[in-house]
Amino acid sequence: MIKADRILGTGPAFVALAAFCWGVSGGIGGILMRDGWDPFVVSFYRGAFGFLFVLPWLVLRSKKHGLANRRLWFWSVVAGLGVAGNFAFYFVSISQGSIAVAATLMYCAPVFVYLVSFALKIERPSLPKWIAIALVMVGIVLLTQVYDIGAAGVTFYGVFAGLLAGLSYALFIFGFKYASPHGSPQAILSIAFGVLVVILAWLGEGSQTGTALSTPDWPLFVVLGVLGAGVSFILYVMGLRRTAPAIASILAMVEPVTASLFGVVLLNETLGMMQIAGMALILVTVTVMSVFSRTRISRGRAR
Repeated sequence: MIKADRILGTGPAFVALAAFCWGVSGGIGGILMRDGWDPFVVSFYRGAFGFLFVLPWLVLRSKKHGLANRRLWFWSVVAGLGVAGNFAFYFVSISQGSIAVAATLMYCAPVFVYLVSFALKIERPSLPKWIAIALVMVGIVLLTQVYDIGAAGVTFYGVFAGLLAGLSYALFIFGFKYASPHGSPQAILSIAFGVLVVILAWLGEGSQTGTALSTPDWPLFVVLGVLGAGVSFILYVMGLRRTAPAIASILAMVEPVTASLFGVVLLNETLGMMQIAGMALILVTVTVMSVFSRTRISRGRAR
């Protein structure tokens, strides 16, 4: 049985605050890209500050880190590829459309987790799962208005990048999950962010990467990194330890909602009624999918 303090204590608050930070980071990234910054450079600094935060956390919690385990390194590198793709494609999607569309498409990650699980025979397909996936697909059509792509203010490239951000997040989930039995979260995140820094330093615009922190926009880069990857990931890991999985899935909705409100209020983005309906359909369906899946897994472990 889950203790009451895991539901009503600091755990859920940490998870919600982490999701809020991720939502705000999407808005800050949108501001930077409107100022002409390359999406890969924005993603690099978000991940670089995350690395600077989790590395000291690893040093402070140095016991049982598992760094001598090869499987930990392999799956942590996989997680790093996932988080690098997630950050980069998310900001590319924002630059090609809107924060609301990009954040909601990224939130489709559980759908990709299901599909990969079907392919690897980790999950067994069922009619309710296929119905849920179909509903998400309908929501994507309404949100992105692929039948009239110009009306939604987003390009096909933006839609594709948003879906790749969700797919990359699913890769991060798998990598983190399979690395967890072999080492600490601090070690996994340190390796993952290290991989991210190497990849995005190579992909980003070299001149922008070298001068970003010497420009007037440097405070935004710092806030983006601290909120979007530093403090947020630490809060999320700490919060998950004291939060029921089903509750965590619901609280994760704070991210796309926060990002969408940021875009509408501060960046003057707009959403039509059909887009709002599509967003609601995606968020509700994905949350139900996540709650159902995690609750079932928790019950299986309890047995």
